[in-house]
Amino acid sequence: MSICVHLYYRGQNGSARRFAEAMEQSGLADAIRAQEGNLQYAYFVPFNDPETVLLIDRWRDQAALDAHHAGPLMARLAALREQYDLHMTARRFTEAEGPASDQRFLRK
Repeated sequence: MSICVHLYYRGQNGSARRFAEAMEQSGLADAIRAQEGNLQYAYFVPFNDPETVLLIDRWRDQAALDAHHAGPLMARLAALREQYDLHMTARRFTEAEGPASDQRFLRK
């Protein structure tokens, strides 16, 4: 069962967006995407809240997420969070195996 975490990074004066740009430009986001078990690592900016950046972070399972949290990239990530003075909230979801019943509502 995969795990999806929505991390909301909040800052002031565009700091959350600059943080996400630094993650991408430094190669740190790509390094996280290359980790074993990572399924998605993508930043988004909500239209109604320009001081927030949403990270959708998906992992194959809890073991892969635990390895990510224990790995050396987390220290670099934490340092960037501090540098941009970000505050965070998180929502965690698990994804069931098999077809989702809401597929019939999607326009393809």
